[in-house]
Amino acid sequence: MSHHFDTMSELLQAMNLLKKVFDKYAGKDGDCKSLSKGELGDLLSNELCGGKAMKEKDVERFFADLNNDKDAVIDFQEYVTFVAALTALCNEHA
Repeated sequence: MSHHFDTMSELLQAMNLLKKVFDKYAGKDGDCKSLSKGELGDLLSNELCGGKAMKEKDVERFFADLNNDKDAVIDFQEYVTFVAALTALCNEHA
């Protein structure tokens, strides 16, 4: 996405932000292409819970639900699928 952020369409900005948030948390454990359970917990706590730590059992449940290929990490595709599902769910309740 080589366009300047200010000139990108809203959809391209949203796509860019999805990647930026993923990249912000992925790689702290050495693999920048996936989220470990701890990295996912940090992402959920900081981005969805206003910095309030999520309970470990809730992080475990999210991790198990998102890890579709059972490879013990959340890749970008699993993350994007989660964000899309969460967006749809929030839209249903709006």
